[in-house]
Amino acid sequence: MRKHIQGIDHVVIAASSMDAVAKTYGQLGFTLTPRGYHSMGSENHCVMFEDDYFELLTVPRPHPATRYFQSFVEDGGDGLCALALMTDDASGFHDELNRSNIGSGSPLDFSRPVQLPEGTRDARFRITQVDLESTPAGRVFACQHFTRDVVWRSEYTHHSNGVIGLASVTVITDQVKLLASAYGQVFDRDCAPSSLFTPGLQIDTGNVPLHFTSEAAFNTCYPGLTLANRPNAYYGAIGFSVKSLTPLRAILQKNGISFVDISPTTLGISGQYCHGVTLLFHL
Repeated sequence: MRKHIQGIDHVVIAASSMDAVAKTYGQLGFTLTPRGYHSMGSENHCVMFEDDYFELLTVPRPHPATRYFQSFVEDGGDGLCALALMTDDASGFHDELNRSNIGSGSPLDFSRPVQLPEGTRDARFRITQVDLESTPAGRVFACQHFTRDVVWRSEYTHHSNGVIGLASVTVITDQVKLLASAYGQVFDRDCAPSSLFTPGLQIDTGNVPLHFTSEAAFNTCYPGLTLANRPNAYYGAIGFSVKSLTPLRAILQKNGISFVDISPTTLGISGQYCHGVTLLFHL
């Protein structure tokens, strides 16, 4: 494992309409942070958990640093577009990659203002983006938080659907071994057999496992669910840990959102209902 990577910090769902994607995830029972406005022109809502989170992102104003996210939506529609890695030093991660001959962009600093009871403060970040040639399923970047107390607010970490954190990310590909090996080089970790899919491989990222499998194997494991079916390898599903499936099921029924009971301990929602990413909820 690379010295300056501690796991997955958050994952990013890119969308064409912030109003639409925020409405959907609110109806799924998630608590969204207020809309944020980044200094480089993108906008977001975050869904915070105790140790990680996911981000809803739009790019209304073009910027070189966010060109990938804008193109992702324009070329293939909404979906899970990026993995943000937990790091104590984004510049150190950049240097680690260089020593391993893995390309990455120069570290980039940016911020967004956050309204707090005591006044406005800037949430400040530094990121290092890995070249897409090394992560062909989508963007991977290290995200260093300088102001964790501004981002992780207790009032936003409780969700009526009972979700308590990220549990997995699944990459859909016809070249499982090749792609898993490529991502393994970024993490400097060996692949192991997937605990979810056969055939499949996984990488222990330090917290949230990253699984690689084919569309056919995914469908066998989770019958009744559909994926986004992007043209190439892609991030197809997010897994969440929940305290109970009962409140989630009640919220989905109330809001008319279709779901599939996979087993007594797993519920799923197809990507067509969640802006291009299939969601899995596990006890």
